[in-house]
Amino acid sequence: MPELPEVEVVRRGLDAHIVGATIRAVEVLHPRATRRHEPGPRDLAAQLTGQTVTGVRRRGKYLWLLVEPADLAVVVHLGMSGQMLVQPPTVPHEKHLRIRTVLDGGAELRFVDQRTFGGWALAPLVDVDGDRLPEPVAHIARDPMDPRFDRDAVVAVLRSKHTEIKRALLDQTVVSGIGNIYADEALWRARIHGTRRTDTVSGPKLRAVLDAAREVMADALAQGGTSFDALYVNVNGESGYFARSLHSYGRDGDPCDRCGTRIVRERFMNRSSYFCPVCQRKR
Repeated sequence: MPELPEVEVVRRGLDAHIVGATIRAVEVLHPRATRRHEPGPRDLAAQLTGQTVTGVRRRGKYLWLLVEPADLAVVVHLGMSGQMLVQPPTVPHEKHLRIRTVLDGGAELRFVDQRTFGGWALAPLVDVDGDRLPEPVAHIARDPMDPRFDRDAVVAVLRSKHTEIKRALLDQTVVSGIGNIYADEALWRARIHGTRRTDTVSGPKLRAVLDAAREVMADALAQGGTSFDALYVNVNGESGYFARSLHSYGRDGDPCDRCGTRIVRERFMNRSSYFCPVCQRKR
């Protein structure tokens, strides 16, 4: 699933290309693409037609479009393979095109999703701690790149828990935006093993982990995000290049960039964790 840098790359692209555009028509080409919108695809298309896109927002890994005058959010679930592409109408339809939106001016906003885990849904906006968020996103915590992110408050929450630090980093109600890739990378940078219990890690060490998460995601964002295949692309269909700069994730058997020890892969929550057994010793 795309993590914060990948979603932010998409958000910036949409913000540059579709804000101010009016939606002339919406065509839902696969029912699963609107399964989270309970009234169904016809209702979604009818409500969006004639609306103007006034903003593109993100919190953590969650993305949404703001539309007026309806004052609604189009919550976009990218899933494992969702893509938001801005295309001229002359470009042939993509093989896995699920939703086609015609904008005034001629461009099309296309939702392409090979695995059909993603989709669109309309949601009302609610006030949460000074922000207006779509109702389904209201429970999501701020991310480390949010200007109002309170690092010390998150550290206090982490120290109050008795759970593995990597598991806590993946809990989007504690800190959002961090997925499997950037959790492993942040823990490598902070020299902490992911199985350490949060209540056994000092405050300064926890702050170092959160700072490392912010730094590694900023570095990834500068390179367009992390792409391992053609499924993650920006709105122009281009891949990110941060995979070339990863220190731990996906590098099992490779030498650690810091000490030369081979990176180890272990099973974790039906996925994998990657770490250096010397720099990140288990306790």
